[in-house]
Amino acid sequence: MSKPNKKRYVLETVKAQYAEAVGGEEIEFEGPGGEIFTMPHPLFASSEWAKGVDDAEDDEELARAILGEEQYTKFVDAGGRPGDVGFIRMAAQEDMRGELKGGRPTQSSTSSARTRKR
Repeated sequence: MSKPNKKRYVLETVKAQYAEAVGGEEIEFEGPGGEIFTMPHPLFASSEWAKGVDDAEDDEELARAILGEEQYTKFVDAGGRPGDVGFIRMAAQEDMRGELKGGRPTQSSTSSARTRKR
């Protein structure tokens, strides 16, 4: 009697598929004065980052947790309001839900290992 085939996932491949589906492991946004800011995509953020975001008790703490101290200072100095950073986070979460709505992403044919070998 033969064993049923087991599906095997390759962690790096699955992570790459998700990164491709959501646009990368970082979110980049344009803030006041055209300054560019970045934050980790929630799917790829460290536990420490996620805990800081989850533990934030107000807009300022949330913005500091999301951007880090250096970017937070630049953001505020450029005229940004701490609460505005929450809009970026919400937009990213909504986009992620839309991009992953159909289920787990699959690697596009243009980025598959099989295509690259050709």
